[in-house]
Amino acid sequence: MMKISKAIFPVAGLGTRFLPATKANPKEMLPIVDKPLIQYAVEEAVAAGITELIFVTNSSKRAIEDHFDSNFELEATLQERGKQELLDIVRGILPEGVSCAYIRQKSPQGLGHAVLCAKQLVMNEPFAVLLADDLIDGGSVPCLKQMVELFAEKQASVIAVQKIEPEETRKYGIVDVAASEGMLIAIQGIVEKPHPQQAPSDLGVVGRYILTPRIFTLLENTSKGSGGEIQLTDAIAELLNNESVYAYRFQGKRYDCGSKLGYLEATVAYALKHPELALDFKRSLEAIIA
Repeated sequence: MMKISKAIFPVAGLGTRFLPATKANPKEMLPIVDKPLIQYAVEEAVAAGITELIFVTNSSKRAIEDHFDSNFELEATLQERGKQELLDIVRGILPEGVSCAYIRQKSPQGLGHAVLCAKQLVMNEPFAVLLADDLIDGGSVPCLKQMVELFAEKQASVIAVQKIEPEETRKYGIVDVAASEGMLIAIQGIVEKPHPQQAPSDLGVVGRYILTPRIFTLLENTSKGSGGEIQLTDAIAELLNNESVYAYRFQGKRYDCGSKLGYLEATVAYALKHPELALDFKRSLEAIIA
């Protein structure tokens, strides 16, 4: 019985859609209320039982490493000033028993290449991939935990998907499935960013994957595809020749925080359920739109 204990976080992207905010600050460190995007993704992974976090990064992403490292000066200051609640928050960013590893992606060659960079740290184990751009509110059961439970049952790769508008197929990997209904569906094929007329379905892949280690061998032999990059989608298409892969229509709400509109929607949604801010923020919104 294979279990999932490792997760890859590809965080080497340049974040050009958020310039100039991301010129010196990683897009994954952009805050949703009071936590950066990457922390939401890490919390989701930890809630799913992940204990080894692997960040595929680059030379401009030191802020991510610093965020999950200890800050003795800050902690000492908070302790001296009696700010125990804030001290607990800072110390709880990375739970006990959870470790971080960082590996550099030397040049931007696509999501598939980023995942391949982590091969030596994952070894021969199934693993998760989380894209921090996709902030998913799974409610009482986080999205990745839902997927881990399905993997335990199927012992096969599971990819999160959602229904998209036909004109948006050029933004997503699109799965080809035998049935369009149901939560968990066997995948027959998958294609990266097809033209709407060539799209095999209206189910687009979002940033949550559980993959078996065979994917690494396939990535090593995957040629550059869409956008001149090594696409994870292309390797998954090859994986289908050897193993079953499932599309999972997860329970929850996904916010595309790789776009400005999605980022703003997530900020509003999370502020409206923040225990300290919700009521006052709602009043402020009502006053703005009145």
